[in-house]
Amino acid sequence: MKGFRFSAVEAAIKKPGRLDLALIFSDLPAKVAAVYTTNKVQAAPVIISRERSENGSCRALLVNSGNANACTGEQGMLDALECGRKTAEALGLPDEELLIASTGVIGQQLPMDRFRKGIQPLVDQLDHGTLEDVATAIMTTDTFAKIERREGEAGGTPYSIWGIAKGAGMIQPNMATMLSFLVTDAAVDGAFLKSAFAEAVDGSYNAITVDGDTSTNDTALVIANGAAANPVIKGGTPEGDAFRALLHDLLLSLAKLIVKDGEGATKFVEIRVKGAATNADAKTAALAVANSLLVKTAFFGQDANWGRIIAAVGYSGASVEQQQVEIRFDDVVMASGGIFAGGDAEAAGTRVLQQKEFKVTIDLKLGSGEAAVYTSDLSYDYVRINADYRT
Repeated sequence: MKGFRFSAVEAAIKKPGRLDLALIFSDLPAKVAAVYTTNKVQAAPVIISRERSENGSCRALLVNSGNANACTGEQGMLDALECGRKTAEALGLPDEELLIASTGVIGQQLPMDRFRKGIQPLVDQLDHGTLEDVATAIMTTDTFAKIERREGEAGGTPYSIWGIAKGAGMIQPNMATMLSFLVTDAAVDGAFLKSAFAEAVDGSYNAITVDGDTSTNDTALVIANGAAANPVIKGGTPEGDAFRALLHDLLLSLAKLIVKDGEGATKFVEIRVKGAATNADAKTAALAVANSLLVKTAFFGQDANWGRIIAAVGYSGASVEQQQVEIRFDDVVMASGGIFAGGDAEAAGTRVLQQKEFKVTIDLKLGSGEAAVYTSDLSYDYVRINADYRT
């Protein structure tokens, strides 16, 4: 990746033995577009970065795991500002050109002595780290690092987009605990970058759920430094359309990895609602099914209980006519006209649910609205992981 450097160190922010403090640095002035949590309770780094990213430019990102620095009051704000200031000074940057992100336990003050010791080694190792190191450093209950790459071309000049993400629990982004950072050496118009990224986030991170929880720290951003020296990519052009498609494809792949790594998950499920009165209705119904604890536990138990699904659709708030609804597990029709398709369907549907990945299609037969949401099942391990999270 041209014009970017990365590093990660072990600062023992929560406990020793793992990378937990990371830095992304652009050698060139860069454009930035960002989307943050819609939770009204927001962590100090979200508040600071939201304000700084409004001007559409940045040079660096400091991120830690192990401590969310959320609900930490004035001291949390002061500590976040100090971490940013010391890092910016070590990089020779104004404070405003550095963004901050955190993930981890809510309500605990940052261990500032460990941050202070970690910042200079972090900067010193910029020539030796990788984006994969950063992806590893931002993990909490994740079981694997999530990283994706896409290649594009503008005006005959090739460029790359790389992205990383973390998240396994507290996942229902409304822009879950979820962080995602993209870097590209493409030269991109700032206004177009902002609109294209927001659209891509809405079709990816806003279309997944593990447990219906939206974090205080959700942050997704893309930094474009133009090091590829391509003609500037703008909206309303073939190059812009191609860049937009690459963004969406990369983010959707990362989003699906988050669901597949959902805490305790044993199933990856696409909930697709079609035939809705509107696209908004389709998404409302899909999210209701995807977040239903009864549905998710049925998936875990491989119980072809389509009744839980139609019940969730009915209470979702979407327009529904019971006698129109059709439900499929992959290609198996479980219900048609709102009525059970019979014992053979039950047996075939159970076989579908025994797979690690499958699709539930709900046809409301009311219009052309359509949406997909990606979710996981709910297992015993989800309870165990979250019961022991702070220990």
